[in-house]
Amino acid sequence: MKNKIIIPTILTIAAIVVLSSCASMPKKAKPVANFEVKRYLGTWYEIARFDFRFEKDMDNTIAQYSLDENGNVKVLNSGYNYKKKEWKSANGIAKFRGDKNIAALKVSFFGPFYAGYNVLAIDSNYQYALIAGKNLDYLWILSREKSIPDDVKNNYLKIARDLGYDTSKLIWVKQDKKNPFIGNQ
Repeated sequence: MKNKIIIPTILTIAAIVVLSSCASMPKKAKPVANFEVKRYLGTWYEIARFDFRFEKDMDNTIAQYSLDENGNVKVLNSGYNYKKKEWKSANGIAKFRGDKNIAALKVSFFGPFYAGYNVLAIDSNYQYALIAGKNLDYLWILSREKSIPDDVKNNYLKIARDLGYDTSKLIWVKQDKKNPFIGNQ
């Protein structure tokens, strides 16, 4: 009798986790179309983010992207924990949730658990990007350099506000140390 209750319960919970992690994007958000993943690869500096537990007390944060043999995006996130005075890194994998020309991905740093990774805006030279997570609690502004022009910043902030983000909660990331996880800086 116990197994008749436990097994369906476990399967239901697993299905909810899988489905909710794959369909992860804020309601009004639309990922970039005509996305070129090969142009997106390389190093990105985190300019601003909503704070969450995996990046808490971190600055000098970067994301590095490369392709694996299956065409998935390998992710290396790193940064400096200024309270513990140590560099940290995390490896993950990102997979397209559908068409590889649409910038709607799912990313995992913890095995089978995925979260949304959606490029909402990117300039034509692939130098600046606005990234959304699964809901209005996750937002990042990225740049190929340690800073971002004011016009790009203001445009991305407007896009985020129009989608319902409270941009006053953004943490503006310090990029004042040499990150040992990347070569020439």
